[in-house]
Amino acid sequence: MSGTKKLTKGTVFICGSGPGDPKLITVRCKELIEKCDVILYDRLVGNEILKLIPEHTLKVYVGRASGDPTTNQDNTNKIMLNYALEGKQVLRLKGGDPFIFGRGGEEAEFLTEYKIPFEIVPGISSAIGSAIYAGIPLTHRKFSSSVAIVTGHEDPLKGEKSVKWDKLATAVDTIVILMGIENISKIIDRLINHGLNEETDIAIIERGTLPDQKIIVGKLSNIIQKMDKYSIKPPAIILIGDVVSLSQKLRWT
Repeated sequence: MSGTKKLTKGTVFICGSGPGDPKLITVRCKELIEKCDVILYDRLVGNEILKLIPEHTLKVYVGRASGDPTTNQDNTNKIMLNYALEGKQVLRLKGGDPFIFGRGGEEAEFLTEYKIPFEIVPGISSAIGSAIYAGIPLTHRKFSSSVAIVTGHEDPLKGEKSVKWDKLATAVDTIVILMGIENISKIIDRLINHGLNEETDIAIIERGTLPDQKIIVGKLSNIIQKMDKYSIKPPAIILIGDVVSLSQKLRWT
């Protein structure tokens, strides 16, 4: 009988760190930051949150920017797997919420294939946090009874597009678009062409919830010019609908 000790698999914690403000991380997220052996973190995890990581903890950057090869996700999966097979407690730390355009579902599927124990920890999505810090309620009894959260940058490899802009334009009261800044001109054209009035209110929130956040409000017809004037850049979210008109009144940051 061999004297080699069989290594116990570690656990992977797929965790959302919220929209940026470090005070918005959950208690569970903070616990995991303090106790895990390895932390794999994304581009959208803010510096103030990274400062919470103990010095002895191994940090591995696995973020993917727009234009990076899609194989980056395969590399992330392999890194997660390797550390878990070594018996490490692995924190897969993401911006926002891991299941709202965070690829957390894909990573959990991958872990199930290799029978790696995992836990999912929700976080505040930028779709919600940024809107609240800008004084924009996504729903409101007078203005909005429905919300859609969509991506403005679909995976080019998946073939058929799944965001049905023709139906979305008039289907809901509030539209929240993540990762849509680079395609905003095309998105606005599609929405107007499919029935949304060009005088509909729209807000762009750059670096929402952070001290240097930018909030610009306009109409579909003039928001591009305003973005150019204020040099808006990703990461930013797009909010469209009558609720945007409350921003000036309810803004508290």
